[in-house]
Amino acid sequence: MVRTEELRRPAPAALTLLVLAGVYYGTAQIGLLEQVVIAGARVTPLWPPTGISLSCLLLLGLWTWPGIALGTLLVVASLSPLDVSVLGIMAGNTLAPVCAFLMLRRVGFRTGLDRLRDGVALVALGAFAGILVSATVGSGTLLLSGALPPGGFWRTWAAWWVGDAMGILVVTPLVLACRKVRRPTGVPAYRWAEAAALLVASFAVSLVAVTSELSLLFLVFPLIVWAALRFQLAGAAPCVLLVSVLAIMAATRRTGPFEGQSLLEAMVNLQALNASAALTALLLSAIVTEQNSIRRKIEQACRELAEVVDRLAPGESRRRWPSEGEES
Repeated sequence: MVRTEELRRPAPAALTLLVLAGVYYGTAQIGLLEQVVIAGARVTPLWPPTGISLSCLLLLGLWTWPGIALGTLLVVASLSPLDVSVLGIMAGNTLAPVCAFLMLRRVGFRTGLDRLRDGVALVALGAFAGILVSATVGSGTLLLSGALPPGGFWRTWAAWWVGDAMGILVVTPLVLACRKVRRPTGVPAYRWAEAAALLVASFAVSLVAVTSELSLLFLVFPLIVWAALRFQLAGAAPCVLLVSVLAIMAATRRTGPFEGQSLLEAMVNLQALNASAALTALLLSAIVTEQNSIRRKIEQACRELAEVVDRLAPGESRRRWPSEGEES
């Protein structure tokens, strides 16, 4: 009996890795719908698999890295014939989220993103520092294999790095926020109405901003601030994803505010928008969540203090600290 259970233990782990590889491949195909070609290399302004990879490492553990490698292999195989260069791309795409995960774990990162330091760590160590590995190894592999001319290395490197970084800034907070979502109970009707209004306004304003020839992209920021202040990460992360997807579609097609721009100009403006929106949502949500947590702790301490006073002097806490109804 013990031997049978031991033999079955790898089965859930293997299934998890296969699911991760499948999700990696599926989100990669979604990202490739809006790909651009730079110096002969195909890159995307937003690479969701990197955000998925880091999320799985944070939530499940370091042992899930083979699923990332397998997912990378499936994506590369769907794009071109396999050769020796695929090993370098697999290594870069696997090591980047692993390095980001190890650095985040080193600084005590919490997946709840309920502290400002967690938001800053995800931006600095997860999105910007760790992803340097995949951009450097991937672009270097293409250069050494002859698939990339020497003059196109830095352009490809920059596009690769930005696409992976945006994947973490946009997708990872969304996955971490979805993990905490529970079936709402006792939510006031006005909160549902506010959430619906935010959703409709976000879609309408974002659509106008990315289709108008005027430079109206800044209009999305009040909505992101609204979402972060009122709904924290659970509201801000989907809002940023919506804005990013619509902006990417407009930039790759050179429509709206991106009309008449070169590929480089469109990508610079796009990534400036995506990065600013993601940073605003992530950091503001973390600040509000941290402040709410501090307020709850203070309220709990006051209640405990009142209980102590009641035990020492019954009725004294009520006389000194009247309820809200009595104050009014």
